[in-house]
Amino acid sequence: MDKNATRYNVQLYIYDLSRGMARNLSPIMLGKQLDGIWHTAIVAYGDEFFFGGEGISSCSPGGTMLGSPDTVVELGETEVSEEIFMDYLSSLGESTYRGDRYRLFEHNCNTFTNEVAQFLTGRSIPSYITDLPSEVLATPFGQILRPILDSIHIAPPGGNVINGGRNV
Repeated sequence: MDKNATRYNVQLYIYDLSRGMARNLSPIMLGKQLDGIWHTAIVAYGDEFFFGGEGISSCSPGGTMLGSPDTVVELGETEVSEEIFMDYLSSLGESTYRGDRYRLFEHNCNTFTNEVAQFLTGRSIPSYITDLPSEVLATPFGQILRPILDSIHIAPPGGNVINGGRNV
């Protein structure tokens, strides 16, 4: 790394969409303990970036309806400039991360943040987050719920869509 290059802090914001209910209900419903239903976002360059049913969106950190994150993980620093990062996001938003490509179990906010974290820092997000869909689907109840859950498109209100969203 160039010692004179500008470095930007990169964080992972982690939200429990169940607000603690997964911890209490998962043993009964799934036969195994889940600590949460995770939504994640990358915070860099003074904004929070996330993927949902509307595509890639941004807002001020903690600026969605979800409020403040339950956990903040320091992913490290990046030398990628904001301009290059925004070009990267724009490219992702026109292809891989269009809103119509959102899939709750296979291609979601956590898939996005994991890819972006690797692009910016070379680090992955915690495996307890990326492994959650397969853990749920490995249960009989998860298999029963899959057709219903597959139709859900999560898009936390409060963000500004970076790309054309679902209509791109």
